[in-house]
Amino acid sequence: MPKKFIFLAKTLVAWVFTLVLTACTALGPDYKEPDVAWLADWESELYSQIEEAAGQSQVDAQIWWHLFDDPVLNQLVEIARSENPSLRIAGLRVLESRAALGIANSGRYPQFQQATGAIAYVNTQSSGGSDQSLGSYEVGFNAGWELDFWGRYSRSIESADAAFFSSVFNQQNGQVLLTAQVADLYYAYRTILLRIDIARKNAKIQKRSYEITEALFKSGASAELDLQQAKTQYMATLSSIPGLEISLTLIHNNLCVLLGRPPGNLPELDDEIRSLPMVNPVVIEEVPAQLLMRRPDIRAAASQIAAQSAQVGVAETELYPSISLFGNLGWSGSTPSESANTLSLGIGPSFTWNLFDHGRIKNNVRIQDARLQQAIESFQNSVLLAAREIDDAAISVIKTREQQSPQRESTLAAERSLELANTRYREGYADFQRVIDAQRAAAGQAERELINDANHISAAISFYRALGGGWLEMPVEKLIPQSTRETMESRSDWGDLIQSPGPADPEP
Repeated sequence: MPKKFIFLAKTLVAWVFTLVLTACTALGPDYKEPDVAWLADWESELYSQIEEAAGQSQVDAQIWWHLFDDPVLNQLVEIARSENPSLRIAGLRVLESRAALGIANSGRYPQFQQATGAIAYVNTQSSGGSDQSLGSYEVGFNAGWELDFWGRYSRSIESADAAFFSSVFNQQNGQVLLTAQVADLYYAYRTILLRIDIARKNAKIQKRSYEITEALFKSGASAELDLQQAKTQYMATLSSIPGLEISLTLIHNNLCVLLGRPPGNLPELDDEIRSLPMVNPVVIEEVPAQLLMRRPDIRAAASQIAAQSAQVGVAETELYPSISLFGNLGWSGSTPSESANTLSLGIGPSFTWNLFDHGRIKNNVRIQDARLQQAIESFQNSVLLAAREIDDAAISVIKTREQQSPQRESTLAAERSLELANTRYREGYADFQRVIDAQRAAAGQAERELINDANHISAAISFYRALGGGWLEMPVEKLIPQSTRETMESRSDWGDLIQSPGPADPEP
């Protein structure tokens, strides 16, 4: 190689090292999680009432559904986690963001590396009959590397990294919501079964009263009013059952969709009439303020701030010159053979600078900064909503529990009242209206007690969801089923991206 090429290469290497050593500026704001001023002193008073209740049970908020000690619910949750389409989509978005992070990381290296080649053959014939042929060829390699002088690529990597973690947190939040939905629908299904059972038992009692009054009316021992009142109550109860059966089917179909199945039979469910579980007050080791900040949706909102914060820096780099190194190596020649072959080498720095953009770059910086502030405000709003959800769920847990004892006493009293009304009617000390009223009160109170118990369970489920419980670490093989991964690998080369674990989650 000619000496001048060697001299140029050495000079360029020295110049590159000087640039690299001095190029340590990253424009734009460094990420700092917004401070939630009120959170340090906030603790839900309602939550403390839950803590102070007697008969507490210890529970891990991440697997809170085990508190119900229900094997069927445990099975449904596991099926939903592996088969739910929405959760699979969230897992695929994790893979997508991971691939996007790989694109951003490629900015650390020369961005332009290209091999070129060309060959040509030209034949010319003149009108005089002369024939001339000429062939040429050219092979080359070009490379260009924009130095990360102002932090364009480091900020891009920072943004992609934050977006990756945001996708992870969103998948975890999907688990939280899915688990709560499955539990809510499962106990709603069991509640409807119990309500249908109550309606059928009431209809059986009312049918017997109707038959008695009908016989008495035909014998002339009772007025038609008693007959019509008995028939009205009996038929009203019968008419309520189809509506409950519609609700049962709708809940069943919703559960099918959550489990990734078409509407149809769910062998995991049974129609056995079982009472709803008693939910004891629970002890959670940490206060809501600490749990709140670890909710996956809050962590995702914080990651969005980090991603957008870096985008401000990326936009600001456009205000300054872009400094690059370029190089090319080429070999060319032509025929006839007497033409000499040529070796060429080009190497050196270059820069580009947008001097006159009529405010485009500055306005883009302003846009990115406005989006950053939007992300910050969205984070603050998410924290407020999360705190409200904890308080809303806590008050529901407390008040539905307070209703349970009076509701039970009221049901027992209504049952006893019905018993006495029937006795007095048979003995002739009371008219049939008292029996009708007692039947109505007993039926209504039994259903109200059941609905309050169901509301208490639903409130407990909402409480754990509000605390951000219900998600577990999921490796790639759990995020995406093996069959799906195999299909994707048959279409595209995923390397180890679809197999190896992702980066460790950042501490909140």
